[in-house]
Amino acid sequence: MNEHRPGRDRQSSNRRGNTSSGGSASGARRHSQRAGSGRDDRDSRTNGPNRPGFREERLDQRHAEPDLPEGLDTKKLDPMIRQDLRVLSKENAEATGQHILMAMDLVDDEPTLALAHARAVKNRAGRVGIARELNGVVAYHAGEWKEALAELRAARRISGGPGLLVLMADCERGLGRPEKAIELGRSPEAKELDEEARIELAIVVAGARLDLGQKESALVTLERMQPSLDGASLSSARLSYAYADALIANGRTEEARQWFEHVVSVDIDETTDAAERLAELN
Repeated sequence: MNEHRPGRDRQSSNRRGNTSSGGSASGARRHSQRAGSGRDDRDSRTNGPNRPGFREERLDQRHAEPDLPEGLDTKKLDPMIRQDLRVLSKENAEATGQHILMAMDLVDDEPTLALAHARAVKNRAGRVGIARELNGVVAYHAGEWKEALAELRAARRISGGPGLLVLMADCERGLGRPEKAIELGRSPEAKELDEEARIELAIVVAGARLDLGQKESALVTLERMQPSLDGASLSSARLSYAYADALIANGRTEEARQWFEHVVSVDIDETTDAAERLAELN
């Protein structure tokens, strides 16, 4: 996991499915912009270890966990994550950390298996914020919108801060609720996001506007972020791509071609399919 950037079926910046989000544990922590780590002690009597059948359920979960290869070194984890895991027993913290490493390593190429590891992390450390955050992010990559949204909400309850709002908004789109995505874009927490996250949220909100057939509003949403043909960063390229997509939706194909050309010129690693989209226009 690098940063949590929403995508969609054609590597479009305002579409779900392709995400360069997620990557390093430190990237996940930075994006969440959390107020701190903590525990959610609500409903402890019904959800905690005193609940009838808890031990049997826990054993079943452990047996269902995906295998861990030998030699996984949890010292490679971000120090902040290792700090969060110290609330667990030493043995559990070690196994949980190894599942975290596997989830992060597999998320791009084998999201389904990565999700199995992320669920193991949640089952072992469900009251630790990073466990719920990881489960939510990986579920997002796997296209499990409902699970992702539930886990991201849990992570925010535990840890606070405005982060994860972008993924939550895109999950709402995935669940067919673009209006909810737009509401999150208007929320007070949205104003607390850093510049890159604000751009990503604008991309998602613009996509939600397009879902609703609000083509001009989608364009205005992106124009507020001031897309520029001089921008060279990945974030700028993604904004330019989304802007080109909105221009096409508004029938301004010639302008869109110019923006796609710009994305191709700066997107050296081909994180978008701008070259393919440009070819379609020619």
